[in-house]
Amino acid sequence: MSSPEIGLNDRVTLHYRLACGDAEIVNTFAEGPETFQFGRGEIDPRLEYALKGLRAGTHTTLHLAPGMAFGEHDPDRVQSYPRADLNDLASESTLEVGHIIQFQLPNGQTLHGAVLALDAATATLDFNHPLAGRPIEFEVHILSIEK
Repeated sequence: MSSPEIGLNDRVTLHYRLACGDAEIVNTFAEGPETFQFGRGEIDPRLEYALKGLRAGTHTTLHLAPGMAFGEHDPDRVQSYPRADLNDLASESTLEVGHIIQFQLPNGQTLHGAVLALDAATATLDFNHPLAGRPIEFEVHILSIEK
């Protein structure tokens, strides 16, 4: 009898590693495994889609094309704001190129924007996922599937 395949509402326990080029993003192999319920939005839906149909015991590395893991880079999500409008969100010490600024929207949702550029009057922020549009290596070892 073969092991079950991952499907909707299954509780999946796995080890995984995400890497982009030589940079390792996350690796649970050295720590404890992760458990999530498939189809409930607990992990990025594009990564979840890559797991669909895998069986308990599977240990594989998936090479996800640019945009498949965290979406395509959307130029419309790169926006410029007057620096004065950002004073409540960041101090001068955190308003630096490469830093991430957190925004709380009126509906309670939180957005993160990476500071791309600064001049005396303007800050340019990127609201794309930092790995949007990049190829991702997704190594997984499915430990168990509970139906």
